[in-house]
Amino acid sequence: MKRLTYFKNTLLAGLVIAMTVSCERDISDDAVIATFPNTPDIFTDAPVGLTDQFFQSFNPAFGANPNGFGTDDNEAYEGTSSIRIDVPTPNDPDGNFIGGIFTDRGAGRDLSGYDALTFWAKGSLTASIEVGFGTDFETDTYPVSTIIELSSGWKKYVIPMPDPSKLVQERGMFLFSAGSFDVLGNDNFNDASTFADNLGYTFWIDELRFEKLGTIDLLFPYILNGQDQETDIFTGYTQTIGGLGATFNLGTGNNVSVVAARPYFDFSSSDTSVATVTSTGDVTVIGPGVATITGSIGNAQGNGSLQLNSAGSFVNAPIPTQAQADVISIYSESYTSVTGFNPGVFAGSNTESISVQGFDGNNHVNYEGIDFIGIGWDGTVNVTGETMVHLDVQLTSAPGSALVMELIDFGPDDTDNGFGDGSAGGFNVSSQLIQGEWVSIDIPLSSFTLPTGGGGAGSPNLGNIGYIVFVSSNGASFLVDNIYFY
Repeated sequence: MKRLTYFKNTLLAGLVIAMTVSCERDISDDAVIATFPNTPDIFTDAPVGLTDQFFQSFNPAFGANPNGFGTDDNEAYEGTSSIRIDVPTPNDPDGNFIGGIFTDRGAGRDLSGYDALTFWAKGSLTASIEVGFGTDFETDTYPVSTIIELSSGWKKYVIPMPDPSKLVQERGMFLFSAGSFDVLGNDNFNDASTFADNLGYTFWIDELRFEKLGTIDLLFPYILNGQDQETDIFTGYTQTIGGLGATFNLGTGNNVSVVAARPYFDFSSSDTSVATVTSTGDVTVIGPGVATITGSIGNAQGNGSLQLNSAGSFVNAPIPTQAQADVISIYSESYTSVTGFNPGVFAGSNTESISVQGFDGNNHVNYEGIDFIGIGWDGTVNVTGETMVHLDVQLTSAPGSALVMELIDFGPDDTDNGFGDGSAGGFNVSSQLIQGEWVSIDIPLSSFTLPTGGGGAGSPNLGNIGYIVFVSSNGASFLVDNIYFY
């Protein structure tokens, strides 16, 4: 998430190293390197060791509301005061959600002696909010977050720490984010029709601190959301491992899963002659063969893996030769293309995977096992002055895979509202595909005469093309690059 320009009021803590001076040596063998304070409390009846503006909001330019944060002397789980957060409605002119962080006033705290962030909270109604720690709007090295469900009474929440040993200088004490929701039809209300649409609400937080509970048990970390994935790729392929987190048992019979940053993990490759992986989870395929990427936290092996089946060197699609002035490009690194390109703005339920892959400085889109997918972008394009559409395709599934390309025109209002004023037509490219080879296909725009599954009658208008759709009746897999009209 992009962060706002925020208050910087950091006081540098002085680090003192005890030194004994003699005629024989400058530093005593007994000298102890100074550490950072291990203060556990963040907010009790007042902020503890936080910056003067201890709430730092997310960026208002992206909808964050900086005005709903404060303290409340009339509500407290313990003591006399609590943090009060008023969640705005979506139509609030100051922003449609509230969120931000608390940061340590000094150079950071040593949290390695704790195993959880804990606090008490309650809401004016039940709602889901995001909470966490490790975000400081500067380095954001060790962020952790999870979703909690607020109740209408005070309840203690526990956010486990994936690897406390890494948190020896942490400034990001707490993070929260909350938005309002549409209450109409919500079964939590007996008579939802009496409530306003898009309801805001209030919640309170108290006794916010780090603790050593001693009951936290790391059940398993995970990468790739715990899934074992396999992909056929080539030398030069790169990917950053995502879907990272860990699941803990709290010792109460309840399990909690958190999203955890990459630096908590140790990544490894089963064959570094095939693929390497950095400490930040960046994978690079360097040769032919099979390598499996895994991740762990401490001694706990993570669920999920990435098996890379490398066929060796990969050849990118041919470089287009049309002049930029003669082209309306949808997707190509050889041209200035449309903005907001989305390789899967919609997809059929049986489509297995959609990804952008990079080899030797050039990207293409990889589609696996599609039934249908829609390519979208910002706005529409007028191609009435063009005569052809070009694309480079490499079939990666078996010969005989079926593939139809469709053009969808939004109509004069430039809006996808079905075929009230829009049109669509398709062209079958199946016979031109070759497994494992790039094929350059040029299709006359007058040839999109097939009816479409979405209801298009064929021969679409060309003034407001908003989608390009690929359809397969037998789960085709393929790579595509250089899609442009000319």
